[in-house]
Amino acid sequence: MSDPQRVLTPRNEAKPPFFVGVDLGGTNMKIGVVDDKAQTLSFLVVPTEVEKGPVDATRRMADAIHAAILHAGLQQTDIMRVGLGSPGTMDIPTGKFISPANFPGWEGFAIRSTLAEFSKLPVSYDNDANVAAFGESWVGSGREYDSMILLTLGTGIGCGIVIDGRTLIGYSSHAGESGHNIVDPSDDARLCGCGKRGHFEAYASATAVARRTYDLLETNQVPTSLHQRIDVEKMTTLDKSKLPKLVWEEARAGDELSLQIIRETAKWLAIGMTTLMHTIDPHCVLIGGAMTFGGPGDPIGDMFLETLKAEVTKRVYPILAERTIIKYAELGADAGYLGAAGVARADYYAAKGQ
Repeated sequence: MSDPQRVLTPRNEAKPPFFVGVDLGGTNMKIGVVDDKAQTLSFLVVPTEVEKGPVDATRRMADAIHAAILHAGLQQTDIMRVGLGSPGTMDIPTGKFISPANFPGWEGFAIRSTLAEFSKLPVSYDNDANVAAFGESWVGSGREYDSMILLTLGTGIGCGIVIDGRTLIGYSSHAGESGHNIVDPSDDARLCGCGKRGHFEAYASATAVARRTYDLLETNQVPTSLHQRIDVEKMTTLDKSKLPKLVWEEARAGDELSLQIIRETAKWLAIGMTTLMHTIDPHCVLIGGAMTFGGPGDPIGDMFLETLKAEVTKRVYPILAERTIIKYAELGADAGYLGAAGVARADYYAAKGQ
């Protein structure tokens, strides 16, 4: 699914108060200045450079925040709060990393208080899946619903849950780690990236699609155009994150094995969603991330979503099948910084008793 085109709002057309949203990733930080209606006034992308350490990265993050404020035609005093979303693992109430997998050397770093010190602004903190879900809930596909789940399909499966305008965090800051829900209890279930077997993302993530595709190519005798795109003998050197795109392209060309892989992915996704729906009872479940097989309006993307809905209907209570909305997310890569700004906005109004 392509990201929406970002339209910057002129300062004189914006509605105060103003907030800054920061989406911290392993490669880049995305920083946007946002008004009270989620209109973006300025937007910057700067490299994270994880290897330089958390203090250096946070100092550059603060510098980029100040630059974005100036680009928006504002002063620091115009900004009510900064929102920061980052990958985990983390302790959200204390604002610290615990052991973030893709940030070696950042263990135990107090990122929220350090950013507040460097930026001279109050900071709200949440994980990246939660802020993306909050963005969709605030101004995206979930804006009409008071409870929603966002599942982002990529290398793993991210999950953010928003109920009555607040993200669900949990006692240990691990609510929504639903990519590690069990979908296959067998002893020989597929191995998840975390080292455990049978987890949701071992079956329905982009990495899982790559592994399942290779297994089928090694054993399936049905003619498939995928053999012309993928060298199974070099599977360890291929970027597995790119393989779902190849499957989608061949499915669009009518390749039956590619279509089978996408239908099976919808089935596994439905199995994982069933547990979430029975636990949370959301008004809406959104599907986003890099792996949507073309997304809304694409024939394969539409087929994927309709197959998913049908597979969910087979498994959930009838009232959930009837009342839960399942559709694609719409903010794309902008959900992170918009949602982070939205979390900051929610904390600002909560502090004012509004």
